[in-house]
Amino acid sequence: MGMLYFLLAAALLFLGYAIYGLVVEKIFGIDRCRPTPVQTQADGVDSVALPAYKIFFIQLLNIAGLGPVFGPIMGAVYGPSALLWVVFGCVFAGAVHDFLTGAMSLRYGGASYPEVIGRNLGPYVRWFMLIFTIWFMILVGAVFVNGPAGLLSFKTQELLHTVSWGDDALQWLTTCPLANFCRAPDGSVSAGVVLTIVFSIVIFAYYFMATILPIDKIIGRIYPFFAILLLFMAVGLFLALLFNPAYTVLPNIRLADFFTNLHPKDAPLWPLLFVTIACGAISGFHATQSPMMARCMQSEGQARTMFYGVMIAEGFIALIWVTIGLSFYDGDPQALLQAGTPAVVVAKTSEGLLGGILGGTLVFLGVVILPISTGDTAFRTGRLILADMLHVKQTHVSRRIAITIPLFALGIYFAVGDFKAIWMAFGWTNQTLACVSLWAAAVWLRRRDRQHWIATLPALFMTSVCGTYLFCYDRFPFRWSSTTATCAGIAIAALCFAIFLLRGRRMPDGDEAGY
Repeated sequence: MGMLYFLLAAALLFLGYAIYGLVVEKIFGIDRCRPTPVQTQADGVDSVALPAYKIFFIQLLNIAGLGPVFGPIMGAVYGPSALLWVVFGCVFAGAVHDFLTGAMSLRYGGASYPEVIGRNLGPYVRWFMLIFTIWFMILVGAVFVNGPAGLLSFKTQELLHTVSWGDDALQWLTTCPLANFCRAPDGSVSAGVVLTIVFSIVIFAYYFMATILPIDKIIGRIYPFFAILLLFMAVGLFLALLFNPAYTVLPNIRLADFFTNLHPKDAPLWPLLFVTIACGAISGFHATQSPMMARCMQSEGQARTMFYGVMIAEGFIALIWVTIGLSFYDGDPQALLQAGTPAVVVAKTSEGLLGGILGGTLVFLGVVILPISTGDTAFRTGRLILADMLHVKQTHVSRRIAITIPLFALGIYFAVGDFKAIWMAFGWTNQTLACVSLWAAAVWLRRRDRQHWIATLPALFMTSVCGTYLFCYDRFPFRWSSTTATCAGIAIAALCFAIFLLRGRRMPDGDEAGY
């Protein structure tokens, strides 16, 4: 039965693209004859025509990274209900969110996320989201330096220990000039810390080049290969699971388990599951990335595939990882929880299903490359948003460098600082961005007398999720009971809906005329 459940879930995802995706496209009013940004304002840097297959894979990697891997693994601890959230969240919320925000950016001449929001929710919201989004992009870019740099440092030390001169090299690292900047308060320094700093510098250098160079020079060339790695990592592991007689797909899973919270520590499924699995179901981060590809598309007719379809592809990857997380641990959420961090689960499942060498190599490539592919586009998005805000054309490299330098200065500051407490709220922040995007899309549709419910209903649901999470998560200032927090979340959603009904048609004119 487990395999049947998986096949049914996968079929629903792809039927969602074929049927509901087409409904959403028709409601929006895609015009295949309307010129796209790259046809009206090509600049050879950010607005560059790219082949459809490159746009698909770049968009997939832009919005994915490790999101559809780590989130689903953590969500699988709640049991097979995670599969339901991935499927229905992706089809009716996440893919709709990605399509509408991406298509709106197309209509606005490839406008960045804060501009899309501001044209529908007003100038005050625009300025708030502008500052918040730039900060968010810098934070994301900085966070995705530490993980890869630390893993590269660890693997390099392992390699050096296997060669005759390796230990001498590690000892030299603790006395080299760079070591003076890596010393602990007591004066000690380790080779691992020095190596982490070295790799951090290398990664930041790559980020800088990927941020200022034309999009077709680095991102357009290597991202399709990285996206294929992401797909191969998921599909390859699932096939290994399927054909390995030692494992069963979704074993010991009953139909009733799909509607039961199986979390071993009784963590509340509502609202935590809907924040834990973000990128595999719905993620506000996607709306910040879509304008990058909107500037490279040669037809509005590509929007359903490049935005709605790519989100379905990410949902499929998330579906696989929820299934692997449950199947590898014999359908036991308790065993999955005790296995360790998501990175440890990825390592154990990969090596267990594919063997030590192939599995270990796959994990190393995935855990290093995928977060880096998120960090570089985060900084590039920050540059585009800042350039739009300052009305600075990006055709000259000197202007791109001038805007990029302060972004990287802040990124380095965050990378060496302690922002663990801030990052604990990342899930809530990410989903709140999705709420704002959906309300903006609802206003866009209502202003044009179209069926705004395709955006309004998921906006109401996600606003309730984020409102409840804000008042019940013990890392936040509030710690209310589950019932009280849920009532507060619903009240916030109702307030947003009332404002939408009263002011939705009177929002500032966001018509795309002239763009």
